[in-house]
Amino acid sequence: MSSIRAEDIAKRFGNFVAVDDVSFSVEDGELWCLLGPSGCGKSTTLRMLGGLERPTSGRIYIDDTDVTETRAYNRSTSVVFQNWALFPQKTVLENVTFGPKMQGVGKQERIERAEKYLGMMEMKPFKDKPSMDLSGGQQQRVALARSLAMDPSVLLLDEPLSNLDKRLKEQMQIELKRLHDQLGKTMVYVTHDQNEAFTLADRISIMNDGNLIQVGDPREVYADPKNQFVEEFLGDTNMVSLSIESIDGGDVVVTLGDGQRLSIPVDSPQSLEAGDTLTVSFRPEFLDVEVEHGPEAQALSADGQGQEDLASLVGDVTDTLYRGSTVRHYIEVGGAELFIEDKIDRSDRVERGDTVSVTWNPAELLCFDGQGTRVA
Repeated sequence: MSSIRAEDIAKRFGNFVAVDDVSFSVEDGELWCLLGPSGCGKSTTLRMLGGLERPTSGRIYIDDTDVTETRAYNRSTSVVFQNWALFPQKTVLENVTFGPKMQGVGKQERIERAEKYLGMMEMKPFKDKPSMDLSGGQQQRVALARSLAMDPSVLLLDEPLSNLDKRLKEQMQIELKRLHDQLGKTMVYVTHDQNEAFTLADRISIMNDGNLIQVGDPREVYADPKNQFVEEFLGDTNMVSLSIESIDGGDVVVTLGDGQRLSIPVDSPQSLEAGDTLTVSFRPEFLDVEVEHGPEAQALSADGQGQEDLASLVGDVTDTLYRGSTVRHYIEVGGAELFIEDKIDRSDRVERGDTVSVTWNPAELLCFDGQGTRVA
């Protein structure tokens, strides 16, 4: 059963198209994450679901009821905003009971609801404090309790953790995940933070320029991106654009600026021609590096594969950056710069100025044509 269904919803502000004929469904009890860069239309989409914006066209259904024309206060939704929007002079308890009061819920029931959710948020001891006296993390918990106390069918969260520092944000992500598992409440979560989406979501929907690009579970969208935008947006990678020299069966041959040639297997070579641009994604987790000690050197990948199974290029280490648990090496290869993450206990094997072999399994490369379409 779908809690939410959107059919070709669009939102235009004059000539500007914020959301362009987007369709999707959110399953009952699912934590569905809408992920994308700033200005892509994700918050506008959430506001249409909550009745805070009226779609220019299309229909919205909640629990199979058409709510497209229904006012926000008459929908079975509740929104947690980025700025939390608490009443500063009201106490924590007054903030949480305010929504149920507006719904016409009796005094005793709304207090019971408020205390239930404040207890879940570990904020019950603070119920008589003014909300303005709370820390940012505490205010966030109160905002969540306030929305849940309205007993919505769907909880809508618009970048609710963006104002928190890194450590508190990670803590709140775990608490939100625990809360969702405990309540089984349908949640739509908007964020621009990929790590946040991967931590929380049952499914991730990726937006760009008002369009829904790809929907899938976290593993699926990361391992099998639909196009170059998704690949670049989800995590760090090395994107290198190369000119195709020739095509040999299912392999595309490219030449780097220093004359090194590389043969890359692709799934759709028939869509490519010599002279076309091929953009290759070298993900750092699939790359390994060894200092060159002459032609007899036998480099190994991180999982111990032999040289005969790997492709390789030779380059020079231009910089090494300490990053806590890892070290990042920057390597100039034929006019392109690649970065590789190394474990801290292996970092001293490579130093700035070394000539190294960069190795990988060719099957792990992702490739895109000049229009950003996936070809491997």
